[in-house]
Amino acid sequence: MKVLLTGGSGFLGGILTDTLQKDHELFSLGRSSSNTISCDLSKEIPEIPEIDMIIHSAGKAHVIPKSPEEEQEFFSVNSIGTSNLLKGIKKLPKLMVLISTVAVYGLDEGVNIDENQALNGTTPYAKSKIQAEEIWKSWALSNNVDFLILRLPLIAGPNPPGNLGAMIKAIEKGYYFRMGDGQAKKSVVLAGDIAEHLPKWIGHSGVYNLTDGIHPSLKDLDSYLSLKYGKKVRSISEGLLGLISKIGDVISVFPFNSYRHSKLKSTLTFSDLKARRELAWSPKPVIGNF
Repeated sequence: MKVLLTGGSGFLGGILTDTLQKDHELFSLGRSSSNTISCDLSKEIPEIPEIDMIIHSAGKAHVIPKSPEEEQEFFSVNSIGTSNLLKGIKKLPKLMVLISTVAVYGLDEGVNIDENQALNGTTPYAKSKIQAEEIWKSWALSNNVDFLILRLPLIAGPNPPGNLGAMIKAIEKGYYFRMGDGQAKKSVVLAGDIAEHLPKWIGHSGVYNLTDGIHPSLKDLDSYLSLKYGKKVRSISEGLLGLISKIGDVISVFPFNSYRHSKLKSTLTFSDLKARRELAWSPKPVIGNF
């Protein structure tokens, strides 16, 4: 199968590349000249050859914008970039896959949130991904092409970015502290599982959450990682956290406040039952497998 992948230099993209190139003819698209197709999607329309599957994994994430210009960059990369990619398609693929995010729901807490939940994300990242989803779905329906929109939570694998990567780094360096009792549950998914399942989904279409179905607690995660790296986990009591958060409410530059405290204590999990039922999604538990 001929597969075109954008964002191959990213965390998930790198794992997709390693897995897919074993059994398929892989074409890469990105800014670097080392890609099969060198193109800055935020500014250019690529020339795409005949392809069986397109996986759009490129995107801007894991950055807090500090200016209107930085906010606009999310839309340039995630929204305009998606539109430009689609404009470059001349021969229709069998399947087109957009890598999206559970951030589109805009929720800080909730249990087993499914794909029918309203898209109320308000950050530039969430808004730009909502726009990208709309562009992707509209193009696919207009051209009668099967499409998948995969909404992902925390992604686990070697050297992950974001909050999980920060937790690993802190544990490795010995300055990690468990905040409170660590009982809040979070959805996670293995990057390798996504890569292994994607080629099986030719002929399917729809929007899906993907998780490992276990939704480990923060305590489960940091206990596993501390054992893996031979470190001890120290804790900050809930009472002390409350006092620290009040300082952050008064001093804006302080890195911890009541909002962050609330998020830390809150369970946020997503249902992947639709993917299990319709796509035969059968993931491995994250804990013990990365």
